Amino acid sequence: MPNKETALTPSDHIAEVLATSFYVGEIPMVPGTFGTIPGLFIFIMASVLGVPAWGYLIAILAVYFVGVWAAGRAERISGKKDDGRIVIDEVVGAMITMFYMPLDWRLVIAGFFAFRFFDIVKPGFRKVQRIEGGHGVMIDDVIAGVMANASLWLFMWLISLFY
Repeated sequence: MPNKETALTPSDHIAEVLATSFYVGEIPMVPGTFGTIPGLFIFIMASVLGVPAWGYLIAILAVYFVGVWAAGRAERISGKKDDGRIVIDEVVGAMITMFYMPLDWRLVIAGFFAFRFFDIVKPGFRKVQRIEGGHGVMIDDVIAGVMANASLWLFMWLISLFY
């Protein structure tokens, strides 16, 4: 991730590890898609372990604020705006997508596709990417996660009308 002229400090290395979600972002093809998987894994583990909604919300906030720091620092290190290798934003977006959902493999799969759709298409919120720094990297994925979460709830409600 670093450019050739930069000597990395230990905190730069930590930022790189976190921003790439432990190097998942270094996967050469579709790193954002692969970056969504750790967020879904966190949801599955939290559900299996019985983490209450407030605990999961605290985890989302922690990942968001750590992500703001790590993504902002990683951008400065690489010299690129929203470098594709930064995937901590996908992690938090996937976590938000699954917030307060029951653990069901069909919802996890639907959540994956819903989040990826809103993250790629960004209907009505593409301009937020202009925000500078770590918040600019993270916020579009937060919005995509909220929209994906709402779409899952709408989908479950529509299904409940027929079953």
